[in-house]
Amino acid sequence: MSYKGRFKPHHPEKYKGNPTNIIYRSSWELRMMTWLDYHTSVEWWNSEEVVVRYLSPIDKMPHRYFPDYLVKLLNDNKIYMVEVKPKKETCPPKPSKNKRKLLKEALTYAKNSAKWDAARAYCAERGWKFLIMTEDNIYGRKQ
Repeated sequence: MSYKGRFKPHHPEKYKGNPTNIIYRSSWELRMMTWLDYHTSVEWWNSEEVVVRYLSPIDKMPHRYFPDYLVKLLNDNKIYMVEVKPKKETCPPKPSKNKRKLLKEALTYAKNSAKWDAARAYCAERGWKFLIMTEDNIYGRKQ
C-alpha cells in the first residue's frame, strides 16, 4: 500500500510555510509530521521548504534537493534539517548476484550521498545540524 497525501496540521501556528500545502510521501513521513505537529518540544517546523543545490555523481549536472523537514525545538538554539529514508538507502549496497538490483541500489546510494554531503555543508554554513531518520528512529527500534 502506498502512502501519499496532504497533511492538515492541528497546530498550523507551528508550521513555517503554507500549512495548506504539506505533502507526505510515506507512512514514515506522515508519522514524523504528526509528531512534529503535536509534540510540545517543537517550536516550529516545515516540510520541503528549503532548497539545497548539489552536483549529481550520476549525470554530473547540478540538481535541487528538498530535505524533508526543518525543525526548531524549544529550549534549543539549533535548527535541524531532517531527512527520512529507509535504512537500506543510507548504507552502501551489499554485494548481490542480481546485477540490476545492485546497480539500482548503488545509484540510489550515490545520489543520496551527494545530496546529504551538500545538506551537511549547507547546514554547517548556517550552524544547523543535519539528521537522517530511518525506521529505527521513527518507530523506536534498537539499532
